[in-house]
Amino acid sequence: MSKAKPVDFEMRRPFTYAAAIAAGVSPSSLRGPNFRRIFRGVYVHALVPARPLIRVRAALVIHPPPAFASHTSAATVCGVVVPDLPEVHISVFEERDRRRRAGIRNHVAASDTPVRVVKGIRVSSPEQTFVELAGIVNQVDLVVAGDDLVRLKQTTPEGLREFCAPLRQTGALDARRAAAHVRAGVDSPMETRLRMLLVLAGLPEPAVNHKIFHEDGQLRYRFDLSYPALKLLVEYDGRQHREDLDQWDRDTGRKDWFDHNGWMHVPVFSRGIYRRPDETLERVRVALKSRGCTTLPRVLADDWRRYFPVRR
Repeated sequence: MSKAKPVDFEMRRPFTYAAAIAAGVSPSSLRGPNFRRIFRGVYVHALVPARPLIRVRAALVIHPPPAFASHTSAATVCGVVVPDLPEVHISVFEERDRRRRAGIRNHVAASDTPVRVVKGIRVSSPEQTFVELAGIVNQVDLVVAGDDLVRLKQTTPEGLREFCAPLRQTGALDARRAAAHVRAGVDSPMETRLRMLLVLAGLPEPAVNHKIFHEDGQLRYRFDLSYPALKLLVEYDGRQHREDLDQWDRDTGRKDWFDHNGWMHVPVFSRGIYRRPDETLERVRVALKSRGCTTLPRVLADDWRRYFPVRR
């Protein structure tokens, strides 16, 4: 029985069936436990973790070199938060360069589509990715992605708006609408979701990343979402347990500061976003009214219901 042959390609990166055979790997070996098929005709070593980035590389390996990851796949490569969709999106510049496989969705891009390289992978530019996402994710998820692109310093709110302004392609209108809501200084997707819940209901938009300083100029507190003129903080709290004594002390000291300085605090938990957004809206509306807000709508808009269903 012959020994396993050394191969002249990297088995820990996706490779094609043809490349494996040319390197001396037998068809029976490819069907065995040492390899995993990702797409028809594309494999990887079984020890390589099944991560989204591997699927993107696997999809690109069967396309000509000008092809690039786009849409949610470009966002995934860049570390941007997007919905977990099953297909890998690959864009090409010529119709003939499409490679039809189950699990791969092809797009034909304009010849001047901006492309860059991230982690050794060709991907859409940040602004282009944002526009591409407009065709496949909803408005709130698109703003989440935009805020994340800005947080990762890949673009700016102004850069997104300028890029989207002249576009007339499919999804351009949705992209412009979402870009108008993208903000700098956002720390998490849930912060974006809470802000969009309030805005879509017609409540005043809270300030993002408001800072409170000590007398010596050192940062004391940073509020994700607040109404500084009303001394009202609306804060998403993702912690489910408060067993950390140091955190407990910090929370207690923070509450004492709120009380002493006349700030009102409205905490919002995941239930208030995913199950009872109506309760969150009522709590914030009542808080705004109690703090003397003069710009409250007589009736809340219904736009939020499309993205934040109530689940009793």
